[in-house]
Amino acid sequence: MRTSRPERIRAFDYLGRYRYFLTFCTQGRRRHFAHADVVTLVRTQTRRAATEEGFAISAYCYMPDHVHLLVTGLEEQSDGRRFIKAAKQYSGYVFARSYGDRLWQRYGYERVLRSDEATLAVARYIVNNPLRANLVKEVRQYPFLGSDVYGLDAVLEAVGAWCPSRPA
Repeated sequence: MRTSRPERIRAFDYLGRYRYFLTFCTQGRRRHFAHADVVTLVRTQTRRAATEEGFAISAYCYMPDHVHLLVTGLEEQSDGRRFIKAAKQYSGYVFARSYGDRLWQRYGYERVLRSDEATLAVARYIVNNPLRANLVKEVRQYPFLGSDVYGLDAVLEAVGAWCPSRPA
């Protein structure tokens, strides 16, 4: 499956302390992220890119055939384009060496978030994704979601995620 190149914001340089909502789909929408070993491999390489490029991964969810990331630039020189390229390149390379297959579709979806409300809405969307897909009955049951910045309880409380064990 080949997608056309998404348009970038022409007057935006992707440098600085911006927040991004990113979605990367696996090549052919293969269900690679249904396997804990693959998720661990990709998370490790995505964290490597985040560290190198000055980003925090505020929320993530590895669905079977795609990943959602909410990332925040931590420095004035944090480069969103370089982070995206590095995260996909590092994880794709290690995945290909380990599994002999291509991991990512060529392009992904990116959105620059302009307000705290937008950030909260995206975080809510990310953590509720496994519920909408009927993969689990309760968010805490899904093993491939979380944050490298906050504990899961803090994320769920902040976004008001629906959990049967708690009032909404």
